[in-house]
Parts: sequence; structure tokens; C-alpha cells
Amino acid sequence: MKLISTSALAKELGATTRELFAILVANGWIVENGGERKLTDAGKQLGGDYKSDKRFGTYIVWPSEIKSKISIGSNVASPKQASNILTATSLGKTFDVSNQKINLIFSELGWIKKGLKGWELTKQGEKVGGIQLENNRSGVPYVSWPESIVTNKTLLDSIKQTQGQESEGSTTELQEKSSNVSGFRDKFEAKFRSTDGHYVRSKAEMLIDNWLYMAEIVHAYERKLPVEEEVYCDFYLPGGKVYIEYWGYENDSKYLHRKKTKIEIYEKYDFKLIQLNDADVINLDDVLPRLLLKHGIQSY
Repeated sequence: MKLISTSALAKELGATTRELFAILVANGWIVENGGERKLTDAGKQLGGDYKSDKRFGTYIVWPSEIKSKISIGSNVASPKQASNILTATSLGKTFDVSNQKINLIFSELGWIKKGLKGWELTKQGEKVGGIQLENNRSGVPYVSWPESIVTNKTLLDSIKQTQGQESEGSTTELQEKSSNVSGFRDKFEAKFRSTDGHYVRSKAEMLIDNWLYMAEIVHAYERKLPVEEEVYCDFYLPGGKVYIEYWGYENDSKYLHRKKTKIEIYEKYDFKLIQLNDADVINLDDVLPRLLLKHGIQSY
């Protein structure tokens, strides 16, 4: 039985290697974890195997007969009868919004980003099952999603918010969970009104908010992180997918515990985080431009 590499198989099918790998994943024949691809039991039953080479290392090979089980469309690469790969268009129909808005929601969540043309998958998008593909004719990249994405709570909450609907649980209840401090939100009421109309919880946060507004940097206040944990940031800059946390009340043991927990979550999901303290707030004109530039955001 003749065995060929995935790249050779893709060439025979008239697809890119990336597209074919997406199909193999969607069919459950291989799995990807941390950039490493492994055969599943289903893939092995179809004749998939491993081959080792001094030059190329270990890679997956397939019987040429597997071509009969795969179909490549003119615009979208898809496995036969594989309805579990969803495009922005199909998701838009599911949620009754345009495919453009679906992509903007994914971008705001940090799951995709705009490329020179089309959309590119991010690390966070990979974690929720996104698959990077490209149009066979134009080469424009786009991202498809597993069927399970339609039940993703973070996505559902974002869609509800853009449609002016309430998410599950009131905002207050969710924020209380994220604070890890009983009565935190009551103790620090959002009563400081910033220039752009945001009500924030401290004078320092007001100064940060005002600085971002005057620098014409789009930002959100107390945006929920796009993760399973109920955690809210101080500020979120969707243009660079950057989060800002201001740490005050350093003499409060409960607050320090909350701070430690939040930092661990930022690190767990590899989020871009800028941390500010009281000394930084006094010198925002010097501190913030430098820290933002490290994440590709130019303020001046």
C-alpha cells in the first residue's frame, strides 16, 4: 500500500496543506496540540501512519486511497458530510447577524485579527477550536469554527450584548464573582465620571480613562475577559487586544489575593497585560506611551 505525506496528498487534491490539515482535524483523524499533530484511533484505522526522516523528522503519512473520502470545494475546503466546520456566514445565519459582524465579534474577543487581507487566527482562537483556512482561488485567509462554538458562553454573551440583550446573570452578580471579595463592588462604587462618560471606581481609574480618551484610543471599562472564569479587567483596548489593570489598595490582604488571582488568569491565557500602580498614574504621559508601544499601539 502506497503511503504519501499530507503535503503530497494536499497537492493531489488541489488544496493547501493547511486546508487539508483542517479537514483531517474536523473529521477526527488527527488532533493538534501546541503545534504538534498526532493521529487519532480513527485516523489509524484509515491507514494513517508515521514516517521518520533524518531531514524532515517524524511526520504523518496516508494511503493514497484516502482521497476518495475527502472533497475540496472551489471556495471552501470541507470534508464530505462535515457539517461541524462553521464559517462566519453560517454562524451569521445561526445568530441572525451578518458575517461581517460575526467576524468583528470574534476580533473583539481576541480570537481572530485582521490580516493584510482577510482574517487570521490568534492563539486564543486556536484554544476555542478555530481553524485557519484560505480561499483556494484568491488565497485570502479566513477562519472556520467547530460546531461546538455555537454553545460557547463567551460568544453567546457577546452576541447578546451587541443585540442589546441581557446576558445570563446580571452584571452585578457576575462582577461579584470576579472580584473574589465579598462586597467589593459595594465598597468601591463607580462614582467617578470620566471625560468620555464612563463611571469608574477611583480617581486613578478616572485619570487613566481620561488619558486614553484624550489620546483617541478606543477602550472599554470593566470588560469581561473572554474566558470561562468570571473575571473583569479594568480597561480593554480592542485595537491591540491589550488589557490594563490598575493596582491600588496594596495594603489590603483580600485585595492582594484578588490581584494575584487575576494575574494568574492573564498569564494562563497569555493575554497582553499592562499593569499600573500609583507612581505610574502620576506619570501617565511618560509611562503609558512606552508600555502601549510594546504592544503595537502608538499614542502620539
